[in-house]
Amino acid sequence: MSNNVEKTIAKIFNEVADGLMTGQMGKLPKIALTGLGSEHGEKELLDAALIAAKSPIDVNFIGTMDAPGLTAHKVASEEECHKKMDALLASGEVDAAVTMHYPFPIGVSTVGRVNTPGTGKEIFIATTTGTSSTDRVEAMVKNTLYGIITAKACGIKNPTVGIINIDGAQQTFNNLKTLKENGYDINFAESKRSDGGCIFRGNDILTGAADVVVCDSLTGNLIIKMLSSFTTGGSYESVGYGYGPGVGKGYDKIVMIASRASGAPVVAGAIKFAADLVNGGYHKVLTDEFKKAEKAGLGDVLAKIKAANAKSAPSDAEEVKAPPKEVVTAEIAGIEIMELDDAVASLWKAAIYAESGMGCTGPIVLVSEANKDKAFEILVKAGFVSA
Repeated sequence: MSNNVEKTIAKIFNEVADGLMTGQMGKLPKIALTGLGSEHGEKELLDAALIAAKSPIDVNFIGTMDAPGLTAHKVASEEECHKKMDALLASGEVDAAVTMHYPFPIGVSTVGRVNTPGTGKEIFIATTTGTSSTDRVEAMVKNTLYGIITAKACGIKNPTVGIINIDGAQQTFNNLKTLKENGYDINFAESKRSDGGCIFRGNDILTGAADVVVCDSLTGNLIIKMLSSFTTGGSYESVGYGYGPGVGKGYDKIVMIASRASGAPVVAGAIKFAADLVNGGYHKVLTDEFKKAEKAGLGDVLAKIKAANAKSAPSDAEEVKAPPKEVVTAEIAGIEIMELDDAVASLWKAAIYAESGMGCTGPIVLVSEANKDKAFEILVKAGFVSA
């Protein structure tokens, strides 16, 4: 028997042995956790990593501390945490990462997962941070798709969908109904209230009337914060799985968000949530669902929403082209979501390259470190932010 054959047999034997020991066949999902930035301190996050490591997960802890059972990456600051996390994701050394804060681009937002306090049922909140679009209805249509993708990757074959009753809910339903009629299978839920329908009241969130609850990200952020800290008075999030993965077409990383107020149980849940997505073939699910939605006319539906917006926009609006692209790591916060695109355009007009995004406290403009002070002055002068 050749050495190569012997090595192959040995590898198979070891994988089977590992599978029998852990209950999971094949390679363990590798999930990174950044250990700095929590309001509860690094030890709280180390505890979360140790809880998650009891499951069949290879937990990589990025911080100043370490413990047996974890793969440690020593860094000295929160900034170094994110640099190491990005490097691990880019190299494929980890499959996904959990962190406290991450500036997703516009078009990417997170789908949270939490337990309802009355029934304990898990529901997905689509979405909880980030911005799918600066238009509410377009964002909520995309959020529906993002929620379905996440739920399916977590093993729910045909998730039910409800739309929270906020501005734009009926327009969102009408557009989703068009997609359904064109062949994209959306399983609309029924409200538990007497008038029924898939437009949900707050009661329906508490009863877990749908697997996926669609809302805009700021409303979703409020909902998941309240459900996660329902029994603790608000300062410590103790229930659920965090704010979930950043989802968007073509976004090829699994970056999970937990709040700075999230305690060890929630952060451990976020790590397990990430492992569920990896094991559930998240990237394939995302690609497949977008293909099906686009075949059913997703592009036309979104174009129709944009066309309606264009009709109400000023006809003399000046088109501004972006300056040459550069690395943008400096954040400027305090901008209203509806003014975000205009704020970016004002910087482009001043020959400063900028991008829009969503930070942990709301919309942000991203610029280079060298241009941050100048960009801030321009935005203050234009009235987008306060000095």
